[in-house]
Amino acid sequence: MSYLVLARKYRPRSFEELVGQEHVVQALANALTQQRLHHAYLFTGTRGVGKTTVSRLLAKSLNCTGPDGQGGITAHPCGVCEACRDIDAGRFVDYVELDAASNRGVEEISQLLDQSVYKPVVGRFKVYMIDEVHMLSNTAFNAMLKTLEEPPEYLKFVLATTDPQKVPVTVLSRCLQFNLRPMAPQTVHEHLQRVLADENVPVDAGSLRLLARAARGSMRDGLSLADQAIAFGSSELKEAGVRQMLGAVDRSHVIALIDALAASNGPEVVAIADRLRAQGLSASGTLEDLASLLQQMAVERAAPGSADAADPETPEMQRVSRLLPSDEIQLMYSMALHGRAELGLAPDEYGGLVMVLLRMLSFRPEGGGRGATAAPAESTPPAARAPAMAASPAPAAPAAPAANTAALMAEPVRAEARAPAQPPAPQQKYSPPPAPAVASVVAREPATASPRPPAPRPAPPPAAASDDVPPWMDAPMADEEGQAMPATAAPAELARRAPPAALAPPAPAQSQSAPQSAAGEPIRIQATALGERWYQTVKQLGLVAMAREVALQAECVAIEQDGEVQVWRFRIERESLRAPVLKDKLQTALAAHLGLELRVELEAGPALDSPALRDAAEGQRRQLDAEAIIFNDPLVQQMLSQFKTARVVPGSIKPH
Repeated sequence: MSYLVLARKYRPRSFEELVGQEHVVQALANALTQQRLHHAYLFTGTRGVGKTTVSRLLAKSLNCTGPDGQGGITAHPCGVCEACRDIDAGRFVDYVELDAASNRGVEEISQLLDQSVYKPVVGRFKVYMIDEVHMLSNTAFNAMLKTLEEPPEYLKFVLATTDPQKVPVTVLSRCLQFNLRPMAPQTVHEHLQRVLADENVPVDAGSLRLLARAARGSMRDGLSLADQAIAFGSSELKEAGVRQMLGAVDRSHVIALIDALAASNGPEVVAIADRLRAQGLSASGTLEDLASLLQQMAVERAAPGSADAADPETPEMQRVSRLLPSDEIQLMYSMALHGRAELGLAPDEYGGLVMVLLRMLSFRPEGGGRGATAAPAESTPPAARAPAMAASPAPAAPAAPAANTAALMAEPVRAEARAPAQPPAPQQKYSPPPAPAVASVVAREPATASPRPPAPRPAPPPAAASDDVPPWMDAPMADEEGQAMPATAAPAELARRAPPAALAPPAPAQSQSAPQSAAGEPIRIQATALGERWYQTVKQLGLVAMAREVALQAECVAIEQDGEVQVWRFRIERESLRAPVLKDKLQTALAAHLGLELRVELEAGPALDSPALRDAAEGQRRQLDAEAIIFNDPLVQQMLSQFKTARVVPGSIKPH
């Protein structure tokens, strides 16, 4: 007698033997016990989860006559009557299995349906089982709709598919649908253990874990791999042999990779990749096992103690999960998944693996993450280092003699530069919410539709002190030709470029037609002279990538002299940007730009005056200016007054 493969030899013969599909077994068993039988069933699920097996068990339950030949419909087929034995052997004439992948035309379906008018020959019911039903053509589906909806009382349809989305809804609505779930690795592990024990095959726990993972939710795949492993190991399953057969990577190599990546040890990462190449292990399998380990690490970080305590690899997984923060674990997991797809594009498979690992290393710099230590914070609180904004007196008038702009930068004034220069605007006028970007000792010149340069205007009187800190009060101004004005420009000269007050009217009561500003909440910045100096310096450093991000997000809090070395102290909130390698890049670029011997020190804390905040506030100011110009346009006002339902769509105005 020829050898019968394990997947066929151990096919379940009753609902009690079916594993991993308890929800389907319970529903079908209750329906059979209560005689509440539907005329059409649809079983969906991935390959090897038991669709055909459940169909045969259902056919046996419907046609079982019991050991004495007097039985009826039952949820527990006897397995010894003629109907049960013939269905198991595949020779029961009233049970027809049709493969729709190779019989997908309307002719085959019509021939099957023509036989449905005849009553069963030997059984109680005729059962038509159509496998891979989604492969049928549209005309074949249409041909079976009427019979599927109202079949004879002795006819039952069982449809099976791996892709239910391709089945027409007209067919789905005529069937009871059951979704067979993929098997959990633990379920496959336990079933393989029972099967191999019955086969008297020596097996160790490590090989069973590898086979259960490689099955990927399919019990048939797990049994087929067990057959292959038995042949490979000469009727003996050892972890080393199974790992070699599957091309799987030893978990110790993956653990060593995580240790090297966490320590930012580039030579060790490359050395491990070379060892994998020397042992002939799969690069794709390496990334697959690495992604699996990272997934377990992420779950352990989110839910500590949720890992399987019976797994001997769990303690090592828990140890390495503490080496990396959760965000870096997520990033490495994404890189491992995308890296598997890129291996086919690489000139060499192991070259692609090395590049994926080096990419992880690049985003995990030396000393980064939890290993990064911030410079000790200064004892002086941020509020004490910031200028006393509210206590600063407002200037009487720009035309009065005053110190130059550099002197004003040392003591900024909390004041709104814009003030009404004409009677209040009509009720229909729209005034945007005050933006902190416009408060400054010297006002900026807004965009205007007229190309003519503005005429000199009297300086606006200072407004009352505000809690919103002006972010650009120290910024150097530009003339009409776009040239930066000298720092020693007199206030009278600067006041000549003050914007027309008509573009920023006082805040009247807004009408229902006034749009909601797209600028959002005002950006609050505590502007300082050091912040302005650092903002101008960043534009000239020429940094790129992560080093530029560090410069944009940093606030310069102090510049000190330590002997012959100048010390620049910065405050950065994000921990990953305080990595030593990024600090070194910033220090090198800054020293080369200034031509000085200096040292950069980073401390933790929220930045109150960073270049990124200044850019964001400037964008907000330009947005509010653009909204005010559009809404106060005479044509817009006329349209709003003529059409009561007209409105300015929020967010539709974009500054140039």
